[in-house]
Amino acid sequence: MNFDLITSKENPLFKEIRLLQATGAKGQKARLTGGHALLEGIHLIQTWVGDPALKTILTSEVGLKNDEIVEAVYAHIEICPDAKVYQLDSALWDLLSNLVSAPHIAGLLDLPQSCLTPPQSISTLEGDVIILDRVQDAGNVGSILRTAAAAGFTKVLALTGCAHLWSSKVLRAGMGAHRLLDLYEGWSTQQVLSAVTAPMLAATADAECDLYQLKNDLLHPVAWVMGSEGQGVSEKILAQAKGISIPIDPRVESLNVSTAAAICLFETARVRRSKVHQDG
Repeated sequence: MNFDLITSKENPLFKEIRLLQATGAKGQKARLTGGHALLEGIHLIQTWVGDPALKTILTSEVGLKNDEIVEAVYAHIEICPDAKVYQLDSALWDLLSNLVSAPHIAGLLDLPQSCLTPPQSISTLEGDVIILDRVQDAGNVGSILRTAAAAGFTKVLALTGCAHLWSSKVLRAGMGAHRLLDLYEGWSTQQVLSAVTAPMLAATADAECDLYQLKNDLLHPVAWVMGSEGQGVSEKILAQAKGISIPIDPRVESLNVSTAAAICLFETARVRRSKVHQDG
């Protein structure tokens, strides 16, 4: 099969990819304007094979010599025949600095509606929620998303000031977890306090109540709040939440936020699973 060839830096699709690779506000503006996220590398493409949201795949002559890439491309277009595949000139691929060392495959994914819906138009967010309060490191955010999916938590809400959930770095760190989650971002503290219906539990080092005293609380929907790496959970949210500490050796000052999230989420899952076994 012959794929459409892209040979010019002026090609609109090539320009969009470059914009999506930008970090910070510039990349986020490109994502929201175009309604796309950039998937880089074979693992992320494989995660979305067969999903109609993956409308565009890009590879190169080098990529089409890789059996794993060829298999993913043909598997996807067999299931989603409307998807478009483009072959980038190898010299152009080298200009995509983030992609040079990775296998020559990338894709444009339609962003889910939850990401494009303005927070003010969502009046309530029910059930379990993970709230990220200005968690700025993309690796930490991606790690928390991966943990959330593994623990069975599907709703993640990021306040303004967090690393952008669909940025390239967060997508790589999430290792495909994004496909299993409902993600909301760009919310203000007030919007969170108004919309989230579950009781908020804020992970914080100096809280009197510790995680392992929470059995009854965890049997019902909860909103776990994870705060920024440097400042923790904001005072506004702490005023409305129940502070929860994780017992650690007093010689250690604190835990990494993604580690704290994993402990809290899997303890919640463990308590609920124990209850099911008791009732059964």
